[in-house]
Amino acid sequence: MLGHWRVGLAGWLERVAGLAFLLPAVATVLLLSIFPLILSLYLAFSRLRLVRGGYDINFVGLANFRKLLFGSEQRHFLGVFAPLSPAAWLVFLAAVALVAFLLWGYLRGRTRSALGFFSRLVTALILTTGFYFILASLSGGGRPGTVIVTVVYVAVGLAIQYAIGLILALLTTQRLPGQRLFRVIFLLPMMITPVGIAYMFWMLADTGKGPLKPIWNLIGLAGTSWVNDPWGARWAVMIGDTWQWTPLMFIVLLAALEGQPLELIEAALMDGATRWQIFRHITLPQLLPVSLTLILIRLIEGFKIIDLPNVLTNGGPGTATESLTLMAYFAWRTLDLGGAMAMAVSLLVVVMFLAVTLVNLMPGRTAGGGAS
Repeated sequence: MLGHWRVGLAGWLERVAGLAFLLPAVATVLLLSIFPLILSLYLAFSRLRLVRGGYDINFVGLANFRKLLFGSEQRHFLGVFAPLSPAAWLVFLAAVALVAFLLWGYLRGRTRSALGFFSRLVTALILTTGFYFILASLSGGGRPGTVIVTVVYVAVGLAIQYAIGLILALLTTQRLPGQRLFRVIFLLPMMITPVGIAYMFWMLADTGKGPLKPIWNLIGLAGTSWVNDPWGARWAVMIGDTWQWTPLMFIVLLAALEGQPLELIEAALMDGATRWQIFRHITLPQLLPVSLTLILIRLIEGFKIIDLPNVLTNGGPGTATESLTLMAYFAWRTLDLGGAMAMAVSLLVVVMFLAVTLVNLMPGRTAGGGAS
């Protein structure tokens, strides 16, 4: 009897000791992440005013979100929509066809289910609707708001950064002369702070004062500035962001390429496969898991872009280059804390939806299987 009591006491003390060791870590996580998130959600549905001796918080429900979606901030937040041109309709129909092809691929897979298909169908409807409004804001007579400008930054930046990073990684695995030096050079932009890059591109975009002024004089473009035109300013931001974050794509993809087993490639070469066939059927499928993780990381980071548009263009001309994070910062600076938190929550919803969509709609997320 006494032995059973001792065993039970020892087990209880072990459980208590485990909880005691875990409690500080759990409390730290709650303090630094979950509690601020709950507070932010509460402020998004409130209006905070600074008063003498402190502050006053009033719960206003969905008023902050109504202001963004249907009220005074709608044109700023969502933009102005115009009828689609024939070319835009073709792009939209191509996007719908691509989404339908991905859904058909899921139906043909072995892991299909009714719930999985329904969730993907709802996601596809939201995606195509959002893409329609993006095209409507980019058509003649339309104007993209901060949400669509941010989506354009992320989509164009991700595509260009991944393509350039993959090409550079493939080139540096070909045993070319000086490849070690180029590996170091390619990493230099990532070592510079975003503010420094913004100031550098601000000087480069100014053709009247920048270091490239002699070249602009030679080709007759002196005295102009990219950042005075809405799309010129947006491209300046995207080029600066691409220049900074392409090295991340490059170094991760390079590590993935160098970690691939050579036996498959050697066997394919002996069977007469071309370089393109090896890349398409061996290299690219093996890169897919790493690529998906890398794209997710850059997707999340890309939506938080604020340094480049703030320093390079200050969100201008007008609000043409203003990202969603920069809009929230401007609202916070004017003490509209409830509106700023509503924008931050909207950003969280957009990022979570796109991240989950990317994971669910991308086929073959693992090298050996399809999407679940």
